[in-house]
Amino acid sequence: MSVKTLLTNRTSLEGQVKVPGDKSISHRAVMFGSLADGITRIENFLPGEDCLSTISCFRQLGVEIVRNGSDVTVIGKGTSGLSKPEATLYVGNSGTTIRLMMGILSGLSFSSTLEGDESIARRPMTRVTLPLAKMGARITGRNNGEFTPLKVEGQKLTGITYELPIASAQVKSAILLAGLQAEGETVVVEPVKTRDHTERMIKQFGGQVERKEDAVKVTGGQMLKGTEIKVPGDISSAAFFLVAGAVVPDSDLILRNVGLNPTRTGIIDVLKSMGADFSIDPYEGESAEPAGDIRIKYSKLKGTIIEGDLIPRLIDEIPVIALLATQAEGKTVIKDAGELKVKETNRIDTVVNELKKIGVDIEATEDGMIIQGQQSLDGGTVSAHGDHRIGMMLSIAALLCKRDVILEQSEAVAVSYPGFFDDLYSLLEK
Repeated sequence: MSVKTLLTNRTSLEGQVKVPGDKSISHRAVMFGSLADGITRIENFLPGEDCLSTISCFRQLGVEIVRNGSDVTVIGKGTSGLSKPEATLYVGNSGTTIRLMMGILSGLSFSSTLEGDESIARRPMTRVTLPLAKMGARITGRNNGEFTPLKVEGQKLTGITYELPIASAQVKSAILLAGLQAEGETVVVEPVKTRDHTERMIKQFGGQVERKEDAVKVTGGQMLKGTEIKVPGDISSAAFFLVAGAVVPDSDLILRNVGLNPTRTGIIDVLKSMGADFSIDPYEGESAEPAGDIRIKYSKLKGTIIEGDLIPRLIDEIPVIALLATQAEGKTVIKDAGELKVKETNRIDTVVNELKKIGVDIEATEDGMIIQGQQSLDGGTVSAHGDHRIGMMLSIAALLCKRDVILEQSEAVAVSYPGFFDDLYSLLEK
């Protein structure tokens, strides 16, 4: 376990940051590249631990993958070219890897076993295994398939229509990936539209996918072809600097090449509703994933209510939004975010408990939290609890603290942003 003393009591951040590639898109680029026929070249791949776990799993399935920093080449074999792994497929801390791979492995001609770290072992998997079972998948594990390790015995699958009980891009994607191998049509009906990277990527690889209102449909038996993927910067990583720029006095930051997929820009809506001073310069030209530069300056903020359809568009940003709210005038209420309980940690309780350690007046609710505004932060010893987003949020919080902040388990940050501390410290007033 690594312990880091964070920089505190900052006045002014200034400069530019190019955040690393989008984690969700990087995962899917490797997966689809492996399932496609031919070569896929990925530019600006995120070399974080989660995405490297995805590469490792597909190498075990017999796919040749060459990585040169953030450039990755995948020699796809098609689903029929994948081979039975000799050992357990280890996903590390990556919920995206294990859930999406269940959909892929369910329709293959061999059996395999999936396992992850202690955090993955606590995360519920029945939300994926149940719909896949309706398609004919055979997945077994602890507690009737609720927890890892999970054994996936490849079967012939049949398409279904499935209504998601809870909005989840991971569950939707797992079903669609199984549906590409299933007989007939597979339809996923969403209660609220979630991030659509999987649908966009199916099209990028030459596949067919149809969106009609709240339903997404794919037909089985499609052949995918290798392609070129340019991964935009991860808006979930950019969110930490957006918040830093908004709350550290006299700050002025520019974030380059940030992904602006409308299913992911809830953080932008929150900044707007709170009165933040920011502007967006979108990139022109044809791209499967929109992107642009964001400039943000320090400004006075006001509290807001975050709920409903907005939640799936910012679910990963809620920890740092809670910090943002501590500096706004008035109270901020976050609702309908019960999904936070089944992330790397129970993020509702973890955010509340860790922020309380540095003097924040914050209260957990059943499905969110209530944060009082215009607070002065103190300092103390905090922990990331193995959760990368908690670790980065606490690092930004330290900039506002009067006393030293000691961050335990700081290594968790490398899961999605290996260069986070270097980028953050490069912005500090000289």
